[in-house]
Amino acid sequence: MSAGTGAAAPQQKKTQGFQAAGARRPIGGGPFGGMGSGEKAQNFGPSVKRLFGRLKSERGWLTGVVLLGVVSVVLSVLGPKILGNATNIIFSGFLSKKLPAGMTVDQAVEAARQKYGDQIAGVLRGAGIHPGHGIDFPALEMTLGIVLVLYVASSVFSWLQGYLLNGVTQRTVYRLRRDVEAKVHRLPLTYFDRTPRGELLSRVTNDIDNISQSLQQTISQLVISVLTVIGVLVMMFTISWLLALIALITVPLTIGITAMIGKRAQKQFVAQWAHTGALNAQIEEGYTGHALVKVFGRHKEVEERFAQKNQELYGASFGGQFVSGLIMPATMFVGNLIYVAIAVIGGLLVASGSMKIGDVQAFIQYTRQFTQPLAQLGSMANLLQSGVASAERVFELLDADEEVPDPEPAQSPAGRTGRLEFDHVAFRYEPEKPLIDDLSLVAEPGHTIAVVGPTGAGKTTLVNLIMRFYELDGGRITVDGVDTSAMTRADLRARTGMVLQDTWLFQGTIRENIAYGKPGATDDEITAAAEAAYVDRFVHSLPDGYDTVLDDEGGNVSAGEKQLITIARAFIAKPSVLILDEATSSVDTRTELLVQRAMSELRKDRTSFVIAHRLSTIRDADLILVMEAGAIVEQGTHDELLAAGGAYARLYEAQFAAPVDAEEQAPVPALVGAPAGPPTAGQIVREGLEEAAESGDLEAP
Repeated sequence: MSAGTGAAAPQQKKTQGFQAAGARRPIGGGPFGGMGSGEKAQNFGPSVKRLFGRLKSERGWLTGVVLLGVVSVVLSVLGPKILGNATNIIFSGFLSKKLPAGMTVDQAVEAARQKYGDQIAGVLRGAGIHPGHGIDFPALEMTLGIVLVLYVASSVFSWLQGYLLNGVTQRTVYRLRRDVEAKVHRLPLTYFDRTPRGELLSRVTNDIDNISQSLQQTISQLVISVLTVIGVLVMMFTISWLLALIALITVPLTIGITAMIGKRAQKQFVAQWAHTGALNAQIEEGYTGHALVKVFGRHKEVEERFAQKNQELYGASFGGQFVSGLIMPATMFVGNLIYVAIAVIGGLLVASGSMKIGDVQAFIQYTRQFTQPLAQLGSMANLLQSGVASAERVFELLDADEEVPDPEPAQSPAGRTGRLEFDHVAFRYEPEKPLIDDLSLVAEPGHTIAVVGPTGAGKTTLVNLIMRFYELDGGRITVDGVDTSAMTRADLRARTGMVLQDTWLFQGTIRENIAYGKPGATDDEITAAAEAAYVDRFVHSLPDGYDTVLDDEGGNVSAGEKQLITIARAFIAKPSVLILDEATSSVDTRTELLVQRAMSELRKDRTSFVIAHRLSTIRDADLILVMEAGAIVEQGTHDELLAAGGAYARLYEAQFAAPVDAEEQAPVPALVGAPAGPPTAGQIVREGLEEAAESGDLEAP
């Protein structure tokens, strides 16, 4: 829709569920749809690559994130080694104080061997004793101070890393949302015709939010965990290559467990987000058709459908979380086995004098630091799989076929006379089902073209082709001599205004809704348009006049008043071509008279296409087209078509002959003063005309 025309989105084909029953689109809703809920997952690897590929523009900041992570991890992994030295100082001082001063280390070791055996002697030799000395508290304080500084500095750098990373992920998601929003405006109307709105809304909101959360947590865990594993492994090898090799067994076991469990969890996460979209579509549909559900007493059925979709979502969500939740316990179990092995072997090495007790303590700490990030990497698969499942759905939207791009360079008509020509136009929604074939007609400037015919004849499709909501399969349509396919859509729609039977109003003031047809409109222009469309007649009865705020469905004004506002919006746009699609189908008789008079003013000096089922509204049309099955079967003026006695005459007779016959055959009351029967349709119309004339709304016919 062009904002400059005030044109609402075209009427779509009916979809399933309540939309097929009449609740197709809420006023102010807009044409949203989405993919179905049964799609298969794409390849996990390419999707991950594409998702992280969107971080390319953040390479500089990501470099800073990695560098800060390196510094934080280095400071963190140095802590256990230095803390092990503090343990050695305490242990050495405790043993040294038990020995007499003046004794040499060799004498102390020999005495221990003779009294306790070789194992205690080995421990004593490896402890770095100084007989007669106690705990070196200055050295202990300095060591603990260094550890404290290291841990504080590591935390500060980790916080800075998180701060930068938050900016990286939020900017990435911001660009993703921006791209999705731009994509929605490039999608053809056929995309929205075949898909429910709730599904697309779920992709634009829930899935992108899930991607944001997944990126925020997985990138942080990935950087820290990988750097921690590398840093801890280096420190392990500096202490004991034997224990380090034992710890390395954890890596292939963790990878194997993660791959085995993750493969099963991915299917569940894909199903989870697919069911989320389907449930959102169900909720949106039920909410939009709430009144219809109540009228037909179908709330039980709606509740059952909701319960079914909710149960499907519960099953997929529970399955995905449960299966992926097995990764961390499994990897922690492997880590605990390695921890026990290192504790036992480390104790034997201390007993043999090959290692100091502080080194074993440090190694055990490193074991925890080593297995924990591996377990985090495993559990990160939970978030990553969920995020990738959402990313696949968003990428499917971004990869959807777009409408044909505007030509470059584009042509533009020199004038704005509004001459329209259909030249052997062909169109079909589905290749195997032709709708319009070889349609030719000319709409001269200032003429009113009425299009009538049974439902499904192609009337609305005809005007949608004028707006290029759909692309032609054959032929061409020209505006003032220029092919519409050679014009930009913005230029074409700026020359065209639409007033539909589905009034489209957004949440805002009446003034803003009218001005939507012309950005930057002055108050005088808004008032003039409102007066021409008879909005000014009722707006002063509202509490705040033109500043009365309408809700997103225009619920605080009547259906006829909403229609008059949309006509005022078309007035202010001053289009050269006007399309009126059943604009009076949902209003009462008196309001219809006002709407018709407003539309008559609006049609002056403009080429107008009027789609109408009420033939009384188009008697004064310059040309009436009668369509059946996508073809024009008759054309002419009202009198000419009635005289021809063809399809138009049959339609006219079906609408007016039966009421007139019923009125003529109505029984006359037998007694004077007896109560009369119910008023006939003709009486109601006449009374409405008389009442309108008396009130000054219309001149008496």
